[in-house]
Amino acid sequence: MDYAELAQRIRALTEEETDEVALMATVACEVHIFDDRFDWTGFYRVTAPELLKIGPYQGGHGCLTIPFSRGVCGAAARTGEVQRVADVEAFPGHIACSSSTRSELVIPVRDGSGKVIGVFDIDSDRPDAFTESDASALTAILDEVFSRC
Repeated sequence: MDYAELAQRIRALTEEETDEVALMATVACEVHIFDDRFDWTGFYRVTAPELLKIGPYQGGHGCLTIPFSRGVCGAAARTGEVQRVADVEAFPGHIACSSSTRSELVIPVRDGSGKVIGVFDIDSDRPDAFTESDASALTAILDEVFSRC
């Protein structure tokens, strides 16, 4: 996995863009094609207090809304912490948007002021598909891209 190359490609594609949705669409596309472990790659946006709604994504259908109180995405939004789940069936309150999902990585997305504006969700049909290195590298890319918003 060459995350430096991915970061450089995303940087080149987004360098002067500040629109959150345009940035989300570009990042979702680039990350989705980056690794065949990634079955569903996309964003859930904070659209109301304690509520996430689907944003730009790649892959099959996602859940349309997720409250902060439910699921892996809700936990990431609620706590502001990365959620790396090796087995989604073992995660209390997991929301099964797709029956093929076995593991999940969800990273809070913050704007330039540090406010959580959404979460970046990656699902895999493989158990324990994500590493701490994946989480760190993708967090750094998201921080760079969305610090302009």
